[in-house]
Amino acid sequence: MNERQRHARRYRDAYGIPHLRAADHDALAFAQGHVTALDRAWQIEVERHRSQGTSAAFLGPEALDWDRFARRVRLDDTARRCHAALDPATARWVGRYVDGVNAGLAAGAARAPEFAATGLAPGRWQPWTPLALWLTHHVLFAGFPGKLWREHVIRRLGPDAAGLFAVDGHVTSGSNGWLLAAERTASGAALIAGDPHRFIEAPGIYQQIRLACPEYDVLGFAVPGVPGIAHFGHAGTVAWAITNAMADYQDVYAERLRRRGELVEAYGPHGWRPAHRQVETIEVAGGEPVEVEVIETERGPVISGGPDEHPDLTVSLRHPPRVGGDLGFAVLPALLRARTVGDLDTALDGWVEPVNVVLAADTAGGLLHRVAGRVPDRHPDNGLRVVPGWDAAYAWRGWQPMPKTPVDQVAVMANERGISAGLGVEFAPPYRADRIRELLTARTGWRPEQLAAVHTDTYLAAAGPLLDRLADLDGLTAEGRALRERLLRWDRRMAADSVDAASFADLRAAVVRRLAAHPALAGLTEPPAHPEVFRPWLALLPRVGYAVPSLLRADLPGLNADALVRAAAEEVAAAGDGRRWGRRHRLAPWQALPDPTAPPGPELAGDHDCVLATSSVPGVTDLCSRGPAARYVWDLARREDSRWVVPLGATGAGPHRDDQLPRWVRGELIEVTCDWDRLTEEHDD
Repeated sequence: MNERQRHARRYRDAYGIPHLRAADHDALAFAQGHVTALDRAWQIEVERHRSQGTSAAFLGPEALDWDRFARRVRLDDTARRCHAALDPATARWVGRYVDGVNAGLAAGAARAPEFAATGLAPGRWQPWTPLALWLTHHVLFAGFPGKLWREHVIRRLGPDAAGLFAVDGHVTSGSNGWLLAAERTASGAALIAGDPHRFIEAPGIYQQIRLACPEYDVLGFAVPGVPGIAHFGHAGTVAWAITNAMADYQDVYAERLRRRGELVEAYGPHGWRPAHRQVETIEVAGGEPVEVEVIETERGPVISGGPDEHPDLTVSLRHPPRVGGDLGFAVLPALLRARTVGDLDTALDGWVEPVNVVLAADTAGGLLHRVAGRVPDRHPDNGLRVVPGWDAAYAWRGWQPMPKTPVDQVAVMANERGISAGLGVEFAPPYRADRIRELLTARTGWRPEQLAAVHTDTYLAAAGPLLDRLADLDGLTAEGRALRERLLRWDRRMAADSVDAASFADLRAAVVRRLAAHPALAGLTEPPAHPEVFRPWLALLPRVGYAVPSLLRADLPGLNADALVRAAAEEVAAAGDGRRWGRRHRLAPWQALPDPTAPPGPELAGDHDCVLATSSVPGVTDLCSRGPAARYVWDLARREDSRWVVPLGATGAGPHRDDQLPRWVRGELIEVTCDWDRLTEEHDD
């Protein structure tokens, strides 16, 4: 460490959340990397190995599918390219963060029992590793495997079926966010609040942190392993938050490949052209090494199939960071230095991925509602399905402009077809957005502590279409009629203590299973033979689970929707489960090293289309693996009145591993601590 880095100071609040002070911007980056290594060593080392395609070497065969994909899609190589293109100041800043990680990894690993359990020794981070982690988190974020699914549907059921399952699915990442302008708040200053929906991980994807130096003082959620505060931040005079814009910015191309000895050629618009090819070896704990052939055409890396496999399964991926050699990392320090929404707006013009809807406000009354990211301009079919790589009509033609819209007292973003409608294909149903807007516009004088009621709202408007059909049924048995009357009286709240909520979930699941087994969908039962990493997007039952309303209205051959719902209702009525929703709807966070002896997770309220979006997979499981990965309220009147919480805790081990979990389950938020005198300074010794 140099002298400035030695004098960076680290503080903690009562929940172990780090607050960092340093002499300058670069020293602060070092301190952020260092504390992240101390608190999240296992988590960030797993992600580093995942970005390199080396996680099977200590996690075993179950990690092999991901490693094979990471090699084929060339995550690490793309990160190197993007790092090489960074401006010197940003490269230096990222480098200081990496230096901090490397300085803290040994101590962090000593605190994390997973290293000893797997025999993994902490490695050394490279200058581009933070960029590789960002790519790893977001390469599947926009859900390009959905195009593989639609291609499968089109091939099996015909072109008219392309939109049959068009909903926000269980493997995409949504969010809620809202902005209340001064006219709607008690303080006369804006409030920004929301909750990003991702897979719940242990520890979480979002790291609560505060970064302070003479240039700025920003608190918010960082992504462990990545410097700065990208998505959700409060800098005192300005605050911002994002949701997934549901934009379509990744394309998959059908490829024709052939071998010429050791070389591979790909057929493109200009005929046969050489493709990049190399063979890599993946080490597998408890198994034999596995070779993977990495091929890249002029469209992009081949992620499925190859020159020796069926042409229908050979596709390449084209996505902005690989094409442009830019991940937008220069935006990250600019966000830290922003003082107004104008500063943020200018900085976000350089954002690349993921494509986000942004809400921001400042203490001077400035408001911002825009989309940020990079979306290619190309043929409309590129957004729907796999397109032929040899046809120049499907080539990219530049970048689309990012839309903005004025804020009129209340702005809501919940992945619906709104400001970003022209940039995507599939969006979330409007239930969450409509419900949030209904709650916010019902009154004025909002205070930060009152917004938890919005975060935790469990009203399920999405139950309407199925209940309406149930209401119109005839020919039910006495038991079936009793179930119907009970569900029609139900308040449609997915409360943890509600038996009626559980009965509705049972009815929905029974309908899902019957729809998935219907002969009209038989051609979709067996997914196409793409790599296993894409299987969540290609399995029929989850796809049906999120598309029940549209499928019941669809003109499917031989489908009698009333008869199907009637049979499902009789099944549920006869079973008479009687359990509360929360008994089955429990938190099941993802862990790289699962603990089979761990007790069941806590009971949860909510459901996929509630504002409290604790998602399970209807017809498959009631367990929740995706939901609010953080909650926040940013107060522009007094930053110290802001609030936040994460599902588990601030660290991967020790007393703060899960100390926020009870509050998260109850929907409570923690007040942020801004007074340095109320924090405890921590020293490495």
